[in-house]
Amino acid sequence: MQKLIGAAGALAGVLLLALSSTFASAGSWEEIRGSVFGTKDISDGRGIIVLTAPNRPEDMRTVPISIDAAFHDGRTVKTVTFMIDENPTPVVAVFHMGKERDTVSITSNFRVDRQSDVRAVVEASDGSLYMVSQLVKFAGGQASCSAPPQGDPAEIAANMGKMTFAQSAVEKAGTSSTLSRGRVELNHPNHTGMVMDQLTLLYTPMKMVSEVTVKQGDEPVFRAEGSIALSQNPVIVFDFKRTGASEMSITMKDTDGGAWTKAFPVGPQG
Repeated sequence: MQKLIGAAGALAGVLLLALSSTFASAGSWEEIRGSVFGTKDISDGRGIIVLTAPNRPEDMRTVPISIDAAFHDGRTVKTVTFMIDENPTPVVAVFHMGKERDTVSITSNFRVDRQSDVRAVVEASDGSLYMVSQLVKFAGGQASCSAPPQGDPAEIAANMGKMTFAQSAVEKAGTSSTLSRGRVELNHPNHTGMVMDQLTLLYTPMKMVSEVTVKQGDEPVFRAEGSIALSQNPVIVFDFKRTGASEMSITMKDTDGGAWTKAFPVGPQG
């Protein structure tokens, strides 16, 4: 059984590497664009989106990438897509935002496999797409998607599904006083399926965070679709409009059928 699981993990790794090579050899962005967005127009997002990422990260396994997006014409933010061109799976996270968000701020930590352009594509409520990009240089060392998880395997397994949530006020010129900032820390190894066990020489099967849903009371703040590029123990920092609800509920799901939900108290004033 273990050999079969290892073989399945190896096959997944080979397929992901093949996909990566296809994108890289074909001119990554144009290939990705067509497969993800088809023939839709994508406008220059400067003036709407600010993308922040380190030029040369200290650790390619956990690179903080953030966006701030704002519409001032009555439209709202429908989705935010994070992309890393040279990763095995270039679409690394898609955030489906709650209602009536004309401004959005999101930060998360991602695995960047090699030097690559990183991109943020924001979809407006009318369906228009806007994009900004930035080059992130390779800091050296092992490719992040094939790097083993950090920590003791037994401890990683014991802590899987644990969560923490912290809330603070947002102080930004021109923003509503009802905005707060949330920080979610999730315990999950987010196995890529590309890591070989040096003792057994078998690949650790892929077991990734597939979905994170955050709700304030009954109102969705966002639903995020994950990928193998989410870092081990993903962190998501986001802003949200306070509604007066007393709880923030967070649900994490993974590709093995795991599901964890926890509710945290959230005050009306941040």
